[in-house]
Formats: sequence, C-alpha cells, structure tokens
Amino acid sequence: VQLVESGGGSVQAGGSLRLACAASGYRHNDICMGWFRQASGKEREAVAVRDRDGRISYANSVAGRFTTSKDNVKDVLYLQMNSLKPEDTATYYCAAEPEVTGSPLCSVVPGTVAQSYFGSWGQGTQVTVSS
Repeated sequence: VQLVESGGGSVQAGGSLRLACAASGYRHNDICMGWFRQASGKEREAVAVRDRDGRISYANSVAGRFTTSKDNVKDVLYLQMNSLKPEDTATYYCAAEPEVTGSPLCSVVPGTVAQSYFGSWGQGTQVTVSS
C-alpha cells in the first residue's frame, strides 16, 4: 500500500486544518486506515482509526474535535481537525493495512506496540498550533 499525505501547516489555537491521505495498491475498501501523531519528545500515538466497514475510533484527546472520513471513490482518507489546541502540535502520519476480516488492532489502541499492525506509513506532515 502506498500512502501520500497532504495538508498540515500552522494555525492559531481554535483554528482548523484538514489532512488528506491518498492510498493506492490495495483491493478496494479492504483496508484499515488511521491517523497517528508524534509530538517532539513523545511517543507516537493513535489519533483516529477507520476499519474496512467504516467503524471509527478516536483518541479521547481529540474526540469531538477531530473527524476522519474516507472518500471511497478517490481512495483518500481525511482528518478534519477543529478547535485545535497547542497540544495538538505534532507530526501527523497516515497508516494503512489491508484488512480482509476485522481485527481488534484496527482501532485506537494505547501504546506503540499495536502500531506494528500497520504495514504502510505516510511520510508525515507537520501541524503546528500556536497559542
């Protein structure tokens, strides 16, 4: 699976940004995709994960502010980020793994070990939120 991210940038607190992740190289819709982020000096964490059936889970820290959606025609995963906070500053990564049957790892799981489920990663895009 190949992933190409776009979007990101700098915004003031309270503002919005949208990230996009174009995916290719997998059987249509049979894929688990998610967004992760890594702030400076911190471990990478899951932000939002969408399974092949469209079920989505969010990290508690972004629930109600971030929304992920997928355009199945264009094969693009989006992350709409609203009410951004300085603590949202991080490098954001898109990740994907072909999914034929449901896996409990295709969800927001605390820690970094579960992230090894995802075999493909984007190049990362920086999001900076100033106060």
